[in-house]
Amino acid sequence: MDQQSIKNRFGIIGNSPALNYALQVATQVANTDLTVLINGESGVGKEAFSQIIHSLSARKHNPFIAVNCGAIPEGTIDSELFGHEKGSFTGAVDGRKGYFETVNGGTIFLDEIGEMPLGTQARLLRVLESGEFIRVGSSKVQKTDVRVIAATNKDLLDLVQQNRFREDLYYRLNTVPIRVPALRDRKEDIPLLFRKFVIDFAERYKTTPVQLDDAARQRLVSYTWPGNVRELKNIAEQISVLATEKLVNATELTRFLPENNMNRLPVLVGNGQPMGGSFNNEREILYKLFFDMKRDVTELKKLFVDVMQNPSIVSQNPGFMNDLKELHPHQGEASGPVYMPHHGQTPVQPVIMHDEIHDHEEVDESLNIMDKEKELIIRALKKHRGKRKDAAADLGISERTLYRKLKEYDIEE
Repeated sequence: MDQQSIKNRFGIIGNSPALNYALQVATQVANTDLTVLINGESGVGKEAFSQIIHSLSARKHNPFIAVNCGAIPEGTIDSELFGHEKGSFTGAVDGRKGYFETVNGGTIFLDEIGEMPLGTQARLLRVLESGEFIRVGSSKVQKTDVRVIAATNKDLLDLVQQNRFREDLYYRLNTVPIRVPALRDRKEDIPLLFRKFVIDFAERYKTTPVQLDDAARQRLVSYTWPGNVRELKNIAEQISVLATEKLVNATELTRFLPENNMNRLPVLVGNGQPMGGSFNNEREILYKLFFDMKRDVTELKKLFVDVMQNPSIVSQNPGFMNDLKELHPHQGEASGPVYMPHHGQTPVQPVIMHDEIHDHEEVDESLNIMDKEKELIIRALKKHRGKRKDAAADLGISERTLYRKLKEYDIEE
């Protein structure tokens, strides 16, 4: 089957070199039993590639199942994948077959493999190496013949270095790597995808497909698409339903594109402020918090240096001390008194009890987001005496997210 026929069959649109190469690798490896690791950001269509590999393989008439490892609670994922015996844990009123047993002879697609717990990774490694597994609560070794295709939107080697992913499993999974390109890396495909989506939605809603003028098309292509194809499809549906005119210009298109769209750290502009006012994930919020804290400390140091170099600035500028208090309202408590001369007196060198400032310089402090995030979590837990619900509310995250981060950072409560 030629590549265009495969694209038509599986609804893959685009002709970018990176996409074509990924498709070529998928078709070449399909008729083998090699393990495949599909890399790509969320929303690029990794599952479609797993279906292509299965459908073009000798296993195509046998079962195929997709499992999202990040959506299954850690306490039940072993049972889901490998099954369990009756009475093996609370609530196990009957024995149950796992996916590796029910999909015997077929293909299992493990999406978000980077979210799999370390204990489950060890069990998976045994399946890949010997085809053997043991149900939870059993001592009987069983055999299975399942092809594994895994996918991740994370850098597994980074997780290996953080001791969150087994190195031997990584190399076992990465027998054949396939990288599905992000939408921003295949800009030439964006108008084609958009056109396909609006035609589909026009048929669904019994309307005329919207079109973009040249400026709107350029705006569409220049957008970074952090949500990739999934986000483009959502935007196309919104425009199909809500656009006031069937020929959409750049101004109207901009109404549908989030201004603060980046699913990554905020970009700093000339005044030191992050562009935009809202963020899409908690790490961006933490980044802004730490940046603002560092900026306040820097401005506070500048004020002290100004006073040391010219003590009369206090008497000449009545609002100076108010500015100082706004930046550091407890400076007298934390650093000891700072003695200022009255007007007409001989200037006295300011005294700082804990810190002696010679020249203004920025402190080379760590801005590692993970370190700061861990520190805030620990502080929140101490503040609320280990109560997760209250700590999570104080941090502005869900209790489930807090639990996951406690495991991620190995924080003891």
